Amino acid sequence: MKRAERQYALVDLLRGARRPWSAARLADEFGVSSRTIERDIGSLQLAGVPIYADHGAAGGYSILREYSLPPLNLSATESLAVLAGLALLDSSPYQGAARRARAKIAAVMDEDHRAPVQELLGRMRVIDAVTPGDDGVPLGMLADVIAARRVVRLAYLGENADGGPDRATTTVRDVETLGLLRAGDAWLLTGWCRLREAIRGFRIERITRLEILAEVPPARDPALLEADLARWPTRRLA
Repeated sequence: MKRAERQYALVDLLRGARRPWSAARLADEFGVSSRTIERDIGSLQLAGVPIYADHGAAGGYSILREYSLPPLNLSATESLAVLAGLALLDSSPYQGAARRARAKIAAVMDEDHRAPVQELLGRMRVIDAVTPGDDGVPLGMLADVIAARRVVRLAYLGENADGGPDRATTTVRDVETLGLLRAGDAWLLTGWCRLREAIRGFRIERITRLEILAEVPPARDPALLEADLARWPTRRLA
């Protein structure tokens, strides 16, 4: 039995068990060593499977009964595509979540695919967007801002004649957040800018300070954003 198949079977066994299973008993069930079982459980826990240990004479491993692991039978090419796609989010507001997702997928990847996929990933390079510096807003905070759907107050660097950031023309904006936009090699926070009274996109590397306000923004007509984006060849991700 391959590693991935054994792990799926292990999850199914624990999900249907009335009592905890010890590592020794699981090892005997699957014909492997207790250490292999413990490595499997560690990989599954890393992938987010809620397996926990009960201590004591009758202890062992258990799992939430309502939990079921969806099949993840990806080919080597599919695994490569998913991991590479998540790697492209490393300079996005979803940087942290993308890294955790990569770790989970790598943990349950078919053992036969692991080496060739990692080798091909190592050959890939990305010339990506400029990310915030030490004085910029942490990328992870932007993901929270978008999920909160609140009004934010941000300090935004202006643009000089060469198209670069200009600290001399920094403005403070109150923005009703609407979403994210990938434009070329840059990520933009999109929203209704109250200073300009229009839809605006803010390059994340030019946001130097950001505060989530308590105010819940009024409902805006979705057509406003759609009309603004109609000027560009955009596509939805869902």
